[in-house]
Amino acid sequence: MKKQIVIIGGGASALLLASELSSEKYQVTVYEKNTAPGRKFLVAGDGGFNLTHSETPTAFLLRYTPYEFLEKCFLDFNNWDTIKWLQANGIGTFTGSSGRIFPTKGIKPIDVLNVFLEKIKHNTFSIQSKYEWQGFDANNDLIFANAGQIRTIKCDYAIFCLGGASWPVTGSTGDWINYFSEKNVRIKPFEASNCSYNVNWAKDLAIQIEGKALKNCTISCGNKSQLGEVVLTAVGIEGSGIYPLSPQIRKQLHEKGSAEILIDLKPTLSFENILEKIKKSRTNISFTKYLMQALNINELQMTLLKNLVTKEDFLDPQKLATHIKNLKLTISSAGSLVDAISTVGGIDLNEINENFELTKMPRYFAIGEMLDYDAPTGGYLLQSCFSMAKYLADYLNEKVK
Repeated sequence: MKKQIVIIGGGASALLLASELSSEKYQVTVYEKNTAPGRKFLVAGDGGFNLTHSETPTAFLLRYTPYEFLEKCFLDFNNWDTIKWLQANGIGTFTGSSGRIFPTKGIKPIDVLNVFLEKIKHNTFSIQSKYEWQGFDANNDLIFANAGQIRTIKCDYAIFCLGGASWPVTGSTGDWINYFSEKNVRIKPFEASNCSYNVNWAKDLAIQIEGKALKNCTISCGNKSQLGEVVLTAVGIEGSGIYPLSPQIRKQLHEKGSAEILIDLKPTLSFENILEKIKKSRTNISFTKYLMQALNINELQMTLLKNLVTKEDFLDPQKLATHIKNLKLTISSAGSLVDAISTVGGIDLNEINENFELTKMPRYFAIGEMLDYDAPTGGYLLQSCFSMAKYLADYLNEKVK
């Protein structure tokens, strides 16, 4: 007789998991609280469906914080394996200029979703919609609300793929944490990651810089640096250059109540090059105009320098060169959890074993963003969901002979 598996949640982890579990060994049912699975999957594709990234698996793994708990499953099914899996299932891919992997032109997010749904259908597995998980009963059986009724469901294995607390409009509200806390499973509070950060700009400066972007700069926080773009808003900063520094920024916010980032406005020029140009004699031109020409400093960069650097430092070549290479900004807080691209927090990693099984609740597993780890933008979060799902499917397929 086939073992019964229940998958709670219908996102990326659940979809690949149900696609890869053995239909010869298991009867699988996916329970989704929305009207259909994959809602966040589809919304994520609105701005271009970034499936994974093309960098080497060795570098890829180190993008996660922490990365050790993912190492085994990622080595089993890495980003290159994901690309091969997609292509084998009719989803061609291409590499964007940033190294991100997208479906080939003409393939929409719904087409990718349908590949998973067809594989699940081929496995003769069931997807039940409008089933909202409501916790455990006294026997640890699963409780769901459906059509105005409370239903209790027994299974041999339960796999939770409930997501974090980002993009609540898609159903990822993180309101499941209390059900695990009641079972003494340790939970970390959800926090925003890959989000905007607040900076207390002077009012006049905020008006001048809002909506503009610092491009091709290097941003540093703690011991980590990132080349990218920073978008300046009326209340702070956001963008590809700041998102990967979320773990370091969050650490400083916890420890000090604020975080310090340093922006290298001219990463292709050394401090010595900049200092030499600043000291160079000039005629019939203002100092500001000379700097803009000699160092290729644009108006936005000059606005920031003049507003964030004292007049004395601006006129001191040594100090000005230091500010150009290390322009300091103080972050006062993270942006809203609701608007974050992803979250950290959820189930403490010490609560799962190497196979993602809850140590205090045998036969119950948890994978995906509901675990407490950090992944930058660029396909890394989705890849981690795929890697965990594939690894767990292989483990369970091997478990039942």
